[in-house]
Amino acid sequence: MLIQIHILQNYAPANLNRDDSGSPKDAMFGGKQRGRISSQCLKRSIRRSATFDEAFAADGLLGVRTRGLPGLIQSELEALGASDEELQAIVRRAPEIGRESTKRKTQEAEDENQGTPAEAEAETATKQLIFLNPRELRPLAEGLLARYREAGAKGWDKLEIKEITRALPGGLPRSVDIAMFGRMTTSEAFEDVQAAVQVAHALSTNALTQEFDYYTAVDDISGESGAGMIGDVEYNSSTYYKYLSVHWEQLVHNLGGDVDVARRAVLALVEAAATAQPTGKQNSFAAHNLPDLVLVEVSARNLAVSYANAFLKPARPVGDQTVMDISVKQLGDYMARLAATYNLNAVRGFVATQEYALPDAEALPSLADLRGWLDAHLPEA
Repeated sequence: MLIQIHILQNYAPANLNRDDSGSPKDAMFGGKQRGRISSQCLKRSIRRSATFDEAFAADGLLGVRTRGLPGLIQSELEALGASDEELQAIVRRAPEIGRESTKRKTQEAEDENQGTPAEAEAETATKQLIFLNPRELRPLAEGLLARYREAGAKGWDKLEIKEITRALPGGLPRSVDIAMFGRMTTSEAFEDVQAAVQVAHALSTNALTQEFDYYTAVDDISGESGAGMIGDVEYNSSTYYKYLSVHWEQLVHNLGGDVDVARRAVLALVEAAATAQPTGKQNSFAAHNLPDLVLVEVSARNLAVSYANAFLKPARPVGDQTVMDISVKQLGDYMARLAATYNLNAVRGFVATQEYALPDAEALPSLADLRGWLDAHLPEA
């Protein structure tokens, strides 16, 4: 089964997701420059949202992404009553986790060549960010401690890191965000997770017009006239099409067969996708704009279909119709054509801030009602 979420959302002037030069991200689409919000940005805003926190944090169903694994392992070892010798030996090797494919001599040479700051960091951080559920830490620490005691102090230092991690207990993390968005590490200490949710880069339905804000700041104390600082920042205002898909069976598998948590996860995803905001430059622009349309489709067939091509021809205001009005019309027309051409027999429900109509889709009065509609279409077991 496939659940698909389509969103049309207009943002006031903003710089929600910047590139390496500080400019709002963009992309060429349909031969025109478009505004873009990366999928990574959208996924982070969802998994760090108040919606996810309220739904799953109390149950320990959320993960963290960190390089601070050695410090977390140290805390677990202390709780397990490891001796100082055991603790220091294990924590000293912990930053090597994730570098199993690199020979240890090469790792040590890299650290030596990087100088003192890097050496200090290497004692407390892994080379890669690791996405983990806090509940994975205790079994990991127990496994490391057991391996250390089996090898002994001299044998421990001679072991390659891959020999250590290979012997650790595996298993899928029972974490909603990892189950949804997946996990890939280069360490056998953590099992890779195939993402159950795909998130597209949001693209503007309109052609992009990039603008600049020239600003100054005045020194409040000096008494000098004129600017004490001058700068500029790029921004734009665009109507975005967002698309997400959820493979139900993969999500249930990633959650260890827990259908109840999977149902809660999908319902929370719909709400978070609609209400969570990227944080880029929000102190400067406060572009906290909610979507004007959220469409959800449920189909037995696992055929993901983005409607981004509805906007190959950029939406433009016509008369008293806004870019949003035209975007909704283009979306509806394209939906109808695709459904007829490819026999897309999905059930559809949507919520909108105006009396919009979409083909073969049930209009619902609120986001809460849309969640209830989706809840009724999800499997019970």
